[in-house]
Amino acid sequence: MAPPFRAEHVGSLMRPADLLAARSAAGATSSYSRLTEDVQAVTEKAIAEVIAKQLELGIRPITSGEYERNIFYSGFFENLQGMEVATAIPVDEGYRTGFPTLKILKSLGIPTRDSVIAVDRIKHTQSPYLPEWKTLQARVPQEQWKDCKLTMPPITHSHMQMAVGTAYRPNVYSSDQEYFKDLAEAYAAEFRVLYNEGLRSIQIDDPCLLFFVTDEFRSGCVADGVDPDDLLDQYVWAHNQCLLGKPADLHVGLHLCRGNMTGSTHIMSGSYERIAKKMFTELAYDTYYLEYDTERAGDFEPLRHLPVGKNVILGIVSTKSPELEDMDELVARVNSAAEVIARGQGRSVDEVLESTLGVSPQCGFASMSRGGGSGMTMDIMWEKLLLVERLAKRVWG
Repeated sequence: MAPPFRAEHVGSLMRPADLLAARSAAGATSSYSRLTEDVQAVTEKAIAEVIAKQLELGIRPITSGEYERNIFYSGFFENLQGMEVATAIPVDEGYRTGFPTLKILKSLGIPTRDSVIAVDRIKHTQSPYLPEWKTLQARVPQEQWKDCKLTMPPITHSHMQMAVGTAYRPNVYSSDQEYFKDLAEAYAAEFRVLYNEGLRSIQIDDPCLLFFVTDEFRSGCVADGVDPDDLLDQYVWAHNQCLLGKPADLHVGLHLCRGNMTGSTHIMSGSYERIAKKMFTELAYDTYYLEYDTERAGDFEPLRHLPVGKNVILGIVSTKSPELEDMDELVARVNSAAEVIARGQGRSVDEVLESTLGVSPQCGFASMSRGGGSGMTMDIMWEKLLLVERLAKRVWG
């Protein structure tokens, strides 16, 4: 089954200046800020404009640019019953040892971070993201709802960051498995609501899963008394629990990157090789959106583990650099990736190209409101997205 879109983007788009100014003036700068009526009005206007631009240019999939959110994971966990925002958690004490994001926060002089913890049993009582989908849906003709995509954070988001045993109150859950089972049921319920309202493509953004390829994170796990391989197995299981009972025609993909902070800052480097076989063969996702724009990601060899029937979107256009990539080099890279997959699957390159691959920028253009690569502008962003469209046409016609 070919991916839904040959030319993709990861979902978040650079915010217009008036939206950033409105959020700043209202103090809506926390990851979990709720929008005031004034900011909501500016947000809806910006969303309408960015959707119109995507329709005008033929950019697919169509998203709201994540303009409703201050950061990619905003809006979900804090709107589940039983979850509560915990503010100002010290990065030295409240988070896992060796968690790669912490060194970046410290270098930026950020001593604390907010998170969401379970203070009661987690329940899905109303859809956190249905308002976002309704806003997007209302601005797109019904026959193009199938061309839309919504992004969501991963089930492991809080658990993976926070100090061992602190993602939930000890009187609420007696084990990680209990915590993840309730949270997975909330994900499955959210998928059903969005599907029933016409959404057909969801992308789970998990920038932290790749920390398992780093010695820094794995050593930190050991220091905390956790076996990193057992923890990875638990996370694969938790991800898959979310997908139980998923409608057959609801496409759910997994995006993996190496960090996308303001000013082109990335969190870590390293090949997918260390986790590739487990990731491709044990996770139940339809599609993998992979960062492959620089040598940070290593070569394409880990793609030999991709099974027949799953897809890869090659993120070979950079959102961090304003320079436009060379078309011939991009085409050559697509073909190189196809050759590796074909060798691993025992198929022809043409078969792999036809059934398995798509192309995209390597990450979102603004995973947080004030994100954006060094030197990146709105105009360059649209040029990059059109470059991806032209690349797809060049490869697939």
